[in-house]
Amino acid sequence: MTQVVQLPLWLFVLIVLFAAVTFASHFLFPSVRWFFRRRLEKAVTQLNERLTRPIEPFKLARRHDMIQRLIYDPEVTREIVNHANEHDVPENVAFERARSYAREIVPSFSAVAYFSVGIRLARLLVNSIYTVWTGPRNEEIIKGIPQDATVVFIMNHRSNMDYVLVTYLAAQTSTLSYAVGEWARVWPLSRLIRMMGAYFIRRRSRGALYRKVLARYVQMATAGGVAQGIFPEGGLSLNGQLMPPKLGLLAYVLEGYEPDGRNVVFVPVAINYDRVLEDRVLIAAAARGDRRFGARISVVVRFILSKFWQGLRGRVTRFGTAAVVFGEPLSLRDFGADKPVEELAACLMARIRDAMPVLAVPLVSQAILQQSAPASEEALVATVQQIARPLRACMPQTTYDTLAEAVHQALRQMRKHGIVEEVADGWQAITEQRDVLSYYANSVENQVRLDASAE
Repeated sequence: MTQVVQLPLWLFVLIVLFAAVTFASHFLFPSVRWFFRRRLEKAVTQLNERLTRPIEPFKLARRHDMIQRLIYDPEVTREIVNHANEHDVPENVAFERARSYAREIVPSFSAVAYFSVGIRLARLLVNSIYTVWTGPRNEEIIKGIPQDATVVFIMNHRSNMDYVLVTYLAAQTSTLSYAVGEWARVWPLSRLIRMMGAYFIRRRSRGALYRKVLARYVQMATAGGVAQGIFPEGGLSLNGQLMPPKLGLLAYVLEGYEPDGRNVVFVPVAINYDRVLEDRVLIAAAARGDRRFGARISVVVRFILSKFWQGLRGRVTRFGTAAVVFGEPLSLRDFGADKPVEELAACLMARIRDAMPVLAVPLVSQAILQQSAPASEEALVATVQQIARPLRACMPQTTYDTLAEAVHQALRQMRKHGIVEEVADGWQAITEQRDVLSYYANSVENQVRLDASAE
């Protein structure tokens, strides 16, 4: 036992490394994980004290545990067997495919990343680009929803800034879990998005196994009380109008609803902008008749960094107002879960349409498109006043009270944006940019048309 054993140096180093790894994995790492887990639980407890709707335990579950729970769900297991039989593959192969889908979908939420990094970056970015206006009843609406109900925000989709804007505005209420398309599955953006609680979906997948895994995740999250954000249009509006709803995620929520379980309360969210950053990209896609957008992630990152740099230098240039208004909530228990999903989607889209905020640039776009010749600023103010008078309830109060100034600022902003020009006789649309004017006018077209027909 006391004999000297000689070993080559490389073998000795290798043994020491294996011993260190074994010690760390069995003794050190569990203790470290426990230490940080305790600190995280304490931080979440403090966060829940100030949030209107506390973070639910479901969202704080470890990602590995959530994946295991999802793939061993009885409904998913049955679909695995069906998939194996239909595609003539072993069940273990179908099981691994379901596991890969679950890994792709399930987020890895981090309360620290969400509140310490995500919310601060969202606030900085939004305030560097827009002046933010929220509906006067937004806070009242959220506080009026019972604490034991699951909140699902149903939003129109104007810009990729929608994610950032609503996340920032909901920070004092709760955390939001979004369904994000495949466009964001690029590193490191995908990792950040997962840490913010979002889950990825394949918009074009038609596989029954994938749909079942996705459906069960959405249903588990809803039953677990996770506040969710859904864009029923399924993509960005290409013409500024509300797009027909896609029923997938809403159908999953409806199918998974249990009358004896948690109630689900849908909150319609209407979003509008004085300027949409991707407007010309979207209009070009509409003209081509496809949804292939040419914007690269590098362009987006460069724009964001430039706005941060402007903010640090105190030279912030904003693009007008971004407005978010909550519509009248809809309780699924009161609505009736036995009704068709098409009826539910139509009702929610109508409530979004009714709550749509009316901003200066869409109003001025409406006024200019009504003119057959260049119009003076005074004439445009008179036209905007006529259009806006019945829409006062949908407008920021400061905009309505200083409508002439709002028109003045909107015209200068639109000229800078390259869609109108000032000539000797007044203001007119640049001929090649009339489709851009129509894009902004379309965002309030429904309100203007309804009020015109009511007169």
